[in-house]
Amino acid sequence: MALVETLRRRLRAARGLEPCDLVLENVRYLDVFSCAFVEGSVAIQDGVVVGLAPGLRGKRTIDAKGAHVVPGFIDAHVHLESSLLVPESFQRAVLPRGTTTAVCDPHELANVLGVPGIEYFLDASTRLDLDLRVMVSSCVPATDFETNGAGTLDAKALAPLVGHPKTLGLAEVMNVPGVLEGDALLLDKLAAFDGRPLDGHAPLVRGQALSAYASAGITSCHESSELGEAEEKLRNGIAVWIREGSVAKDLDALAPLLTLATSTSVGFCTDDRNPLDIAREGHVDFLIRAAVAKGIAPEVAYRAASWSVARHYGLAGPARGGLRVGAIAPGYRADLVVLDDAKTCAIRDVLVNGRLVREMDMARAPAQAPANTVRAAIPEPRDLEGPTGRVHVIGVRSGRILTDRHVLASDAPGVRRLSVLERHGKGGKPANGYAIGFGDLDGAIASSVGHDSHNLVVVGRETNDMRAALAALASSGGGFCVVRGGSVLAHLALPLGGLMSLEEPETIARALEDLHAASKAIGCTLPEPFLQLAFLSLPVIPSLKLTDRGLMDVDAFRLIDVRAA
Repeated sequence: MALVETLRRRLRAARGLEPCDLVLENVRYLDVFSCAFVEGSVAIQDGVVVGLAPGLRGKRTIDAKGAHVVPGFIDAHVHLESSLLVPESFQRAVLPRGTTTAVCDPHELANVLGVPGIEYFLDASTRLDLDLRVMVSSCVPATDFETNGAGTLDAKALAPLVGHPKTLGLAEVMNVPGVLEGDALLLDKLAAFDGRPLDGHAPLVRGQALSAYASAGITSCHESSELGEAEEKLRNGIAVWIREGSVAKDLDALAPLLTLATSTSVGFCTDDRNPLDIAREGHVDFLIRAAVAKGIAPEVAYRAASWSVARHYGLAGPARGGLRVGAIAPGYRADLVVLDDAKTCAIRDVLVNGRLVREMDMARAPAQAPANTVRAAIPEPRDLEGPTGRVHVIGVRSGRILTDRHVLASDAPGVRRLSVLERHGKGGKPANGYAIGFGDLDGAIASSVGHDSHNLVVVGRETNDMRAALAALASSGGGFCVVRGGSVLAHLALPLGGLMSLEEPETIARALEDLHAASKAIGCTLPEPFLQLAFLSLPVIPSLKLTDRGLMDVDAFRLIDVRAA
């Protein structure tokens, strides 16, 4: 009966028989269906748009004075864990930036905790003002070449999550060789989510392999870094999410892809973006601003940032687990962004579910300290020594998660030690290798964010500093740290799974500034060394990576000796 009464109120407000909760007058709203701005008013009742023509009365009326109004932005693919924020803090950071819906893949926490890691985000989604949707993690672990905390989550373990109202589909299917070779566990998962969106993860996959991958039902990919690659994915019916994270930045390469013709199949995502970059640059609003600056029509950019993604995931109607989102039209949730300037995405106000974000109280109760998930035995300095002589060296590309491969002397200029230590309590000595691209590093940088199994990763010159950095992370339950001369110069604790902080966004942003300053002080030349380091243990991104089990040749999809022939 409550829904019946709500519908009755909406109908009466839409017909002008009683005042609406709120009316935004004198606006130019984006009609995503024709991809054009239209003059009118936006009338809202019970959090839903009920009218667009002038004339409806409101209990509260705001004269927008000609401002542009666009649908709330949708992040098409994000790991909240990589924001370092718990969900309540994440919404505090992104709602004022216009992001009103986020499609998340919790496979970071799932690799640490298993199914409870996914349930953590599903539970949080029911308490947030942000419309948080969950794609159930498909690759826990991503491959068999690393050790995670959760073991393997098969279709049987994931099946109970399908019915949750905030579950959309199956998250990024990272094991491309497994799909192509018909791996039974992967096919079972694809079958379990039949009829729902299946996210892809296919960097540099082209030709027959891409067609086969799409034939498995994959419907999107956020890993395109080259224009021709992205164009080929669109031709194969795979939606392309243009990504700008804190490390992986693909907008420059992919901006020409986004046109009026393609905008129904192209969207924006942040994937992995830390709170410092959100505070300094923005969230999805940053991608829109940058896209328009590159010559993309504002109407097209805002459509891609909202309706296109909503339509892809079945959120534009009929709604799954809530009201329709992604458009400014009667019957859609009133998630709106009011702009002073559409070309620069200058945000005046944000409304979520018909409420002004600036008037909302998003304070949260302090979270309880979680159990320490770092169970590693800290190695001795000698255990962090790799082989010497001619060795395979991982070449770090600034702003990219793809890596180069070199054969160099282990003591060549710029070459630094790299170690990955299993931290889930399953034993084993660290795997040791080498990397180049961090600069003339005089000290060590360490992280418990080590995609996707999240073992401890450390790079440095001296093994004593590397050991001190690992010990600091173990004592705090994970995080980021910088060490020189055996002393910790900067440290951010991430006690929730070794991935997230319980602090507020502003506190974390300040800690990241201190970490960046400390990394620069020890000679690091990378603008975002911590997340760059985190991706050096991800064995599904070409070309050379290091896991806790050894050096991974991603192109050949096998472990190889660090020593070069």
